[in-house]
Amino acid sequence: MRRVLQVLALLLFAAALVVPLSMPTPAESQSITQALTTDMDAKTDDLFNNFGARGTPIDECVAEPVPPTARGNGRFEDNLFIFSERETIDDGLGPTYNDVGCVECHQSVDVGAFSQAMEFRAGHITNGQFVDAPGGQLVHARGTDARIVEHISTAETVKTFRVTTSALGDGFVECIANGTLQNNVAAQPLAQRGTLTSVPVVEANNTLRVGRFGWKAQHASLQSFAGDAYLNEMGITNPFDGTNGLTENPCSTAEGVRNCTGPPFDPVADPEDDGDDVLAFADFMAATRAPGRQNPIPAAAVRGDSLFNAVGCAVCHTRNFTTAAPGTIINGGAFVVPAALGNKIIHPFSDFALHNIGTGDGIVQNAGQGSANQMRTAPLWGVRARNRFMHEGLNITIFDSIQLHAGQATTARNNFNALTAGQRNDLIAFVLSL
Repeated sequence: MRRVLQVLALLLFAAALVVPLSMPTPAESQSITQALTTDMDAKTDDLFNNFGARGTPIDECVAEPVPPTARGNGRFEDNLFIFSERETIDDGLGPTYNDVGCVECHQSVDVGAFSQAMEFRAGHITNGQFVDAPGGQLVHARGTDARIVEHISTAETVKTFRVTTSALGDGFVECIANGTLQNNVAAQPLAQRGTLTSVPVVEANNTLRVGRFGWKAQHASLQSFAGDAYLNEMGITNPFDGTNGLTENPCSTAEGVRNCTGPPFDPVADPEDDGDDVLAFADFMAATRAPGRQNPIPAAAVRGDSLFNAVGCAVCHTRNFTTAAPGTIINGGAFVVPAALGNKIIHPFSDFALHNIGTGDGIVQNAGQGSANQMRTAPLWGVRARNRFMHEGLNITIFDSIQLHAGQATTARNNFNALTAGQRNDLIAFVLSL
């Protein structure tokens, strides 16, 4: 008996040594859960995903909104207000720009979502290579002075519109690890395999990270994305705009390119924003819930669910991703995945990779000349809240959009067309339930 007790004591001692070594860290022990979703109804107050503090709605008669001074240390309601503000010339608007505020292009149905707004890009081909139009490929729709409203010449033979994308749920997308995106693409059939880009994170001294935002996946962080948009869509220079806040966009006038930095066209000293607004924009987007499914889901959409996989749509329109664990350092060291965004399952229906499906716009941004006719797989979550599809926003039915799919998407399109009329309607119903 004494020997048995000695052996038992040794086993218990060994177990006591092993158990602490096998205990998960706090980040590892957090269970993986579904990301919070919005019902895509502007009458419902359900946008906040618990990233940071909620705060209270802003009443300017009582107090001005307070922007964050670093990622995550502001309040959602303040950031929502700043995201919804209209800029003026005194704020640095222009001198060339596309619209006067973030919400002007991101509003349907909730603040931060889609809109019918479009930007215009142009360039030409020289020795087989795409070259930006003089003054830059982005040709602004508006100006603060008629003398500098932008025009292009007939030499710019590559032209495209791009419709606004949704930013809802993009905080979860930001928190997808590089390796997760890379493994997903590596598992795709070779003929349909996407191309992931490596793009600079401005706030991390241009450290490269896998791109995921924009029609060309030209940004990897929400802060870089917001800084770029503040300059290029509203004309407001800032420390995260890619120029360090020192240079306005050139003005491509009918008489030629003019330098619009400084008087007489630009009366506000650069940088026009010290970066606080950019942080507010980034954190507002990061704190939005992911677009949720239609509720209840129609019977036709339930029938179409398996067809979406069967015809091959899900190869590129990836259903599920799980974000990195809380505490993971991303964006070149500039951001740490918070608990509200980490270990979350999302359903974006995109691989965030570039593909050539025959609808490329010919424009080159961060991914080199080979990407001219590639586009990022459009995320389908929330697509039921819009009625203008594809990158130019010129298609108004899912059926017509599918028919445009060619190149790497030819097989999926042909498989769709081989379905019965009823099955095609069910698959379309499934897409419109997202």
